[in-house]
Amino acid sequence: MVFKVGFDTEKYVEEQTKYILERAAKFGNKLYLEFGGKLILDYHAARVLPGYDPNAKIRILQALGENLEIIICVSAEDLQKGRIVGSLGINYGDFALKMIDDLRGYGLHVSTVVINMFSGETAALQLKDFLVGKGVKVYTTGMIAGYPLNIEKIASASGYGEEPFIETTKPIVVVTASGPGSGKMSTCLRMVYQDKQKGIETGYAKFETFPIWNLPLDHPINTAYEAATADIKDFNLIDPHHLKAYEKVAVNYNRDVENFVIIQKMIKAIISNDNFMLNYHSPTDMGVNMAKVGIIDDAICQEAAKEEVIRRYFRYSYEYILGLEKKDTVEAAEMLLEKLDLKVTDRSVVLPARKAAEEAQENGKGHKEVYCGAAIELGSGEIITGKNSPLLHAESSVILNSIKVLAGIPDAIYLLSEEIIKQIKDFKSNAYGENTGSLDVEETLIALAISAATNPTAKLALDHLSTLKNVEMHTTHVLKKGDESPIRKLGINLTTDGKISGKKLYLS
Repeated sequence: MVFKVGFDTEKYVEEQTKYILERAAKFGNKLYLEFGGKLILDYHAARVLPGYDPNAKIRILQALGENLEIIICVSAEDLQKGRIVGSLGINYGDFALKMIDDLRGYGLHVSTVVINMFSGETAALQLKDFLVGKGVKVYTTGMIAGYPLNIEKIASASGYGEEPFIETTKPIVVVTASGPGSGKMSTCLRMVYQDKQKGIETGYAKFETFPIWNLPLDHPINTAYEAATADIKDFNLIDPHHLKAYEKVAVNYNRDVENFVIIQKMIKAIISNDNFMLNYHSPTDMGVNMAKVGIIDDAICQEAAKEEVIRRYFRYSYEYILGLEKKDTVEAAEMLLEKLDLKVTDRSVVLPARKAAEEAQENGKGHKEVYCGAAIELGSGEIITGKNSPLLHAESSVILNSIKVLAGIPDAIYLLSEEIIKQIKDFKSNAYGENTGSLDVEETLIALAISAATNPTAKLALDHLSTLKNVEMHTTHVLKKGDESPIRKLGINLTTDGKISGKKLYLS
């Protein structure tokens, strides 16, 4: 896919920042802003909105400057269960620590961690002790009996009033979390209630990028959001509360719509008659999403979103093969493909990768049990292929072939000598006792980096490695760890047919 810009990040950041400040001004300049979705490095948004800076949300927070502080919520239940952040492979406690480090690295003020749903969990106490020892304020809050239906109990001295008062000093308090279900909304509304008890009128709003409320329900960008959340069964719908209040169509998602009646009752129970939150007649009203203003070419964004739906289908299918995902998630993603009249082969790199595998089989009959192919589409639109061999994995081959093209190196010139590859294979065999065969991507790139010290051609190719960021890639088979991890670190958009190479059960 030739990269084309369909989204103006600068315009978006400017308008979104201004709108948040306008909302804060409605509440005497004290707003608790629930931040949903991925706060740092939102690559989903970058894929469906070409031109979107993955750190656009960070830029918005930086633009708010001295007006802002951040609270991170963590669920004590998730800490105790050792729940894992799938994209990073670390638990929620460690992810909270990473978030603090990352946000501080961007010059943002993280004032507090709130551990919700706490009932004495040892993992929560350990996290609290560690953070307090590092000078971070930590509060623990329990579950209120009858939450969220018992409004009378919640909005009372024995409900929200019994929990510790969270001290904040800035006019805008962003409340984010290490994961879903961490109590962000409850934390916000609890602070609004406790401020009211002190005679201070404050407010609550919600920030989420997707679905984009003022795009059509079936717009590919909103469909791509459904694909991204198919594993947690989220789906988009017309906001019935907004339609009833204003006779205008707005798009929201099921959980916000389902919870709004309860939230509205809770808001009315904890605020006074002149609070702007009484103007919230729908979950859409609570939001401050201005993403549509950044879309400068809808057609480009539609095509990018369709590509993302296909990627998500491949991802769920792959995870199902590995036993990590349920069949109904794959079926839900397949329905979204049909909804947009898409086929998996509409992804430009799929058929070339499969053809490369067929060619490998034709050229090496009797030598290997399974033949693998891979394809990359460069930013120019040119498609490069690679296949497995006794020397290199298919992924290694296609990456080397791609950077040779980018560097203008003739195909006949080898970047790695067979002797270097043989030395690495012999080392693994002698030192580790591994019969590993050809080199994976990680081994190949290390070998290339070493060769670059004495080989100018290898150095030239290595210098073009970073230009593979955001290119599209497809493979025909389950990837080994030494292939998948470096490919994702390079920023390549990877999909796979997920065929299992050979009869081995352990896919190292």
